[in-house]
Amino acid sequence: MKEIIDAAELFVKTELGKDSSGHDWHHIDRVRKNARLIWSKEQVGDWFIIEMAALLHDIPDEKLNESEKAGWAKLDSFLQGLKLDSHTAQKIKDCIETVSFKGGREINLNSIEAEIVQDADRLDALGAIGIARTFAFGGKKGHPIFDPGLNVREEMTLEEYRTGNSSSVNHFYEKLLKLKDKMNTAHAKQLAEERHHFMETFLAQFYSEWNGKA
Repeated sequence: MKEIIDAAELFVKTELGKDSSGHDWHHIDRVRKNARLIWSKEQVGDWFIIEMAALLHDIPDEKLNESEKAGWAKLDSFLQGLKLDSHTAQKIKDCIETVSFKGGREINLNSIEAEIVQDADRLDALGAIGIARTFAFGGKKGHPIFDPGLNVREEMTLEEYRTGNSSSVNHFYEKLLKLKDKMNTAHAKQLAEERHHFMETFLAQFYSEWNGKA
């Protein structure tokens, strides 16, 4: 198993090592660490499936590829090269497919492994790290830090979520502040509460400084 994990690590470092949008190797490794923490508390699920899905979860992401189809082809090619049995490979892919927020879509998770990986990824979008990643991603996309003239988008299609006009601060309301209530596992919910509160404190300070009151 260690050889497979080592191969996955090298693959991800090669594919995402130079990413500057908040989806780099360090994000991947933090998601794995989050998943390990949740799994150790919940005491359920297959750690190999969880670890592999955590490591590979951003490989097929359409934001990081020419298309979603191209991303999944890249992932499939890598998994086939590992010569995993079809059941194991499919479980890893099933976890990965359900991770993404994608505009807040509701999707039924069919395994505890998927729940843990999704929670682990969402935790990295919260708190101090989440704030840093939000502004990194916004800058990469050419979004302003904040524009009071841009309304927060409540209902969005996936296309609107991906390409619509927004700001980094609006992204807190369009995604990040919603994540606390979307956690699956008990320990992730506990961790999310603390990180959520930190973001609310940050936003209060941000508006105070923006309006010349701090």
